[in-house]
Amino acid sequence: MLNPGDLQRLIEIITEEVLAAERGAPSGQCACHSVLFDCCPDRLRGVLEAGASRLGVHAAGGAPGGVAAMIDHTLLKPDATRADVEKLCKEAAEFRFATVCINPVWVALASARLRGSGVGVCSVVGFPLGATTPDVKQYETRRAIFDGASEIDMVINVGALKSGDVRTVERDIESVVEPCRPCGVISKVIIEAALLSDDEKITACTLSKAAGADFVKTSTGFGPGGATAADVALMRRVVGAEMGVKAAGGVRDLEALKAMVAAGATRVGASAGVKIIQESKRP
Repeated sequence: MLNPGDLQRLIEIITEEVLAAERGAPSGQCACHSVLFDCCPDRLRGVLEAGASRLGVHAAGGAPGGVAAMIDHTLLKPDATRADVEKLCKEAAEFRFATVCINPVWVALASARLRGSGVGVCSVVGFPLGATTPDVKQYETRRAIFDGASEIDMVINVGALKSGDVRTVERDIESVVEPCRPCGVISKVIIEAALLSDDEKITACTLSKAAGADFVKTSTGFGPGGATAADVALMRRVVGAEMGVKAAGGVRDLEALKAMVAAGATRVGASAGVKIIQESKRP
């Protein structure tokens, strides 16, 4: 249960977001998801079911592109070697993925390998448990940016959220968003949805939006479950059209990617990116 102070803070945040949405609400929103018609998951679902293998989707901080431009080519295994990371970067440059998503120790290497390729470098922070303090996450973020990261995927303090400690979660997210913003680095907030109730998912997404994050992300891929279409749809409804939603964990083929896009995802984290692109090119 939230204590009175935290409950009041959550009410204030939600009120601020509702009022901001009302002030800036664009015309032409769909009735089903309350997002811009061009971003409506149902509209995209029809395109995909009609047989499209490439999509132009605008994500926060990104640009229109095909399937590859939606994928963070991911390698977060603890036993990944230098050769593995170099292969990941080579594939990312060849297939033109949005980023490579790697552990912080490999950011400098990946940045050097991908310089001039147009592929970004995404580092994880507080990964995979989210159980480090805000000052540590902030230092980790600053170091990753120094080493060449253009995007940061941070894990929230899941325990604080489940304890109803809204203020701690808010500070936790802000500690990462704040150093990203002046550097033009995209910030993504991993909520680890499989550990949360729907109410907790809504709270996590609301706090992420209030903190100014660019994306919310479903999962680390190391938790009890990965991305689900239901979670993606819920997250999209909460954050609206102006934020990105990243689906990660268990997206292993083109059909899974289509399901996530149809639910509202604008970015997908996958270790099977090459397989997905190869599937998308089949007649």
